[in-house]
Amino acid sequence: MVWIIIIIAIVVVVAVVVGYNRLVSARNRYENAFAQIDVQLHRRHDLIPSLVETAKGYMAHERETLEAVIDARNAASNGLQNAKRNPGDPQSMGELAQAEQGLSGALGRLFALSESYPDLKANQNMMMLSEELSSTENKIAFARQAFNDAVMKYNTMRESVPTNFIAGSFGFGPAELLELEDPEKREVPDVSFT
Repeated sequence: MVWIIIIIAIVVVVAVVVGYNRLVSARNRYENAFAQIDVQLHRRHDLIPSLVETAKGYMAHERETLEAVIDARNAASNGLQNAKRNPGDPQSMGELAQAEQGLSGALGRLFALSESYPDLKANQNMMMLSEELSSTENKIAFARQAFNDAVMKYNTMRESVPTNFIAGSFGFGPAELLELEDPEKREVPDVSFT
């Protein structure tokens, strides 16, 4: 009888240790995936001052737009710094997503405005920076997808039996996905043929 109790206790301890280690591993995977987002967002943020400097010479009358891009870049950099402290935290992820969406909007306005300046569009440095920024945006999308996949696996593990008991006992909280898409892009456009 004593042996049965000892065997059950050993099985329970092993299950707790295995579940705990799986949760730690899943958390480390999503934190590592966020580090990849961090690298690409830093790269994006580092390109923006050069882009603004290049545009400044051609768009002297568009100072407000250029300042808006720099302000949005600074807000996005601050959001990234806060998110790095605790990747997956709902508030940090929300603030980062909002700041990055603001930056994307400001960059979109800058590029739309640059269409009015043919010399700027033809500038070799501007074309190179635009291409680099476009490449970086693609890398951000891939890194964000890897992060969101890792967060999804972590959250699923956290909520599944029996690891949900271990997660609750050891303080493994939920992690938040990083959504950078503009919600307006998801809306179906209203088309009328009349």
